[in-house]
Amino acid sequence: MIGKQHSLTHEAVAVQEELRRSLALAPEQFPLPAFIGMISDEIDQFRDAGRSDADVVALIKSTIGRDVTLADLERFYAPPQARYSGDPLT
Repeated sequence: MIGKQHSLTHEAVAVQEELRRSLALAPEQFPLPAFIGMISDEIDQFRDAGRSDADVVALIKSTIGRDVTLADLERFYAPPQARYSGDPLT
C-alpha cells in the first residue's frame, strides 16, 4: 500500500506541475508554516526512527535549499491531534 500511495502522491504532484506549466503559472509555493505542517507525518516517522529535529532541518536544507531553523520546526510542526481532528492550527 505504501508504494501505491507514494505513486499516487507523485502522480498528483506531476499533474499539478504540468497543469501549472501549461497555464504559464509559476510553481506553487507554500508558506513555511504550511510546508512544515504538510511534512509533520514524516517528521514523526523521523523521530520514531531515532533521528533528531536537527536531522530534519538539515534534510530540508540539503533537499530544497529552504532556510529552516529548529525554532521554525518547533513552532510550525503540526501534532497528530491537529492533523487528524480537523482543528485549525493556532
